[in-house]
Amino acid sequence: MIYDFSLRTVGLVAGLGLVAAHAFALLRTDWTIDKLREFPRSYPAGVFLFLLAAAWAFWLAATMDLGEFSPNRTLICGAILAAAVMVPLFAEEFLAVRAVGILALLAAEPLLGAAFLRPEQTRLLLVILAYGWAVAGLIFVGAPYTMRDALQWASRSSGRFRLVAWVGIAYGTLLVVVSLLFFGAGPVQYPLP
Repeated sequence: MIYDFSLRTVGLVAGLGLVAAHAFALLRTDWTIDKLREFPRSYPAGVFLFLLAAAWAFWLAATMDLGEFSPNRTLICGAILAAAVMVPLFAEEFLAVRAVGILALLAAEPLLGAAFLRPEQTRLLLVILAYGWAVAGLIFVGAPYTMRDALQWASRSSGRFRLVAWVGIAYGTLLVVVSLLFFGAGPVQYPLP
């Protein structure tokens, strides 16, 4: 595995992150709606998020086992650096959305890695979230206008936006509770036959 996080840690971080983000959106509804409507075409946010995604990808390529591609590590790291410079210069349209898509794809792996081969059925709450992020990430990279459309749909009325925020708070709270009650803090020790 790439990351060495316990299931409890990942569940708590993901759950608290969901609760915090959605609670902020609920408390500052009008401001959040305005900022989310501007976000898909925000070039400064896109550059920042894309550079963050490129740094994460560079770190992964530089440190993880690439298997049969290990001899090409320098080339891969160079391609990531070149993309970090060229994409913000030449692909300005919906850069923020594409960067969020890349970050969602990168963020899905720690959740899946922590839940891998764990016996708790409640781990599937993290797996569902991770695959949701991965699918959304693929869609946002390939068809970034879908985030704009989804944000417009969610913010069409403040009541709908509040409902979406409450759903995020509820899912985050569920993750926190499950993490504290059912997820072990360390790796599972399976008995030898």
